[in-house]
Amino acid sequence: MIAQLTGSVVERFSDQVVLDVGGVGFLLGVSATTAAQLPEQGSSDVTLYTRLLLRESAMELYGFSSRDERAVFDRLVAVSGVGPKLALAILSVFTPATLATIVRLKDASRLSQVPGVGRKKVQHLLVELQDVFAQDGELRDLVGADEPSPAAPGPSETDESIVREASSALLSMGFTSQEIERALEGRTRADADTLEKTLSYALRRLGGGS
Repeated sequence: MIAQLTGSVVERFSDQVVLDVGGVGFLLGVSATTAAQLPEQGSSDVTLYTRLLLRESAMELYGFSSRDERAVFDRLVAVSGVGPKLALAILSVFTPATLATIVRLKDASRLSQVPGVGRKKVQHLLVELQDVFAQDGELRDLVGADEPSPAAPGPSETDESIVREASSALLSMGFTSQEIERALEGRTRADADTLEKTLSYALRRLGGGS
């Protein structure tokens, strides 16, 4: 089992990274969150926690910026009807702590922000993950770690910070400034008033979902 890799970033995309480890290039699937945290191409001593999944016709390797993200990925793919692609889509919108809070609060509307997750899938996930976060020793500490404020962002500086952070994350995924500017148009009308909502809104538009 490959649990961790340390090497140099050869290529980086929004959902994949190639890591050179001792002259061997490993292709890893990653969430947008992990991709945004990776350093520039050519950077060395980059460590990713990994998970190797065996399929009928292939071996697929996935990389994560933290042990918590890997642990949540493991629990997500164990849910019936959830594959690696959907698990990474969820982790691209929410941090592990935020997802734990969403599950604890049974916040179906927030979980439905993930592209490709319909109403039935949302309810299924909330039911399946309730006990996971409450009883799993590795994930129990995540519950309550995220404390989203119920109030609207309010000050324009906060709104500008959200746009700035979202733009930075999208740039790191390979999108151009022009694409990002168009993708963020109309986000306030869509109630994209947090970083997670803004990224989800922009990624849907960039993927042709609006």
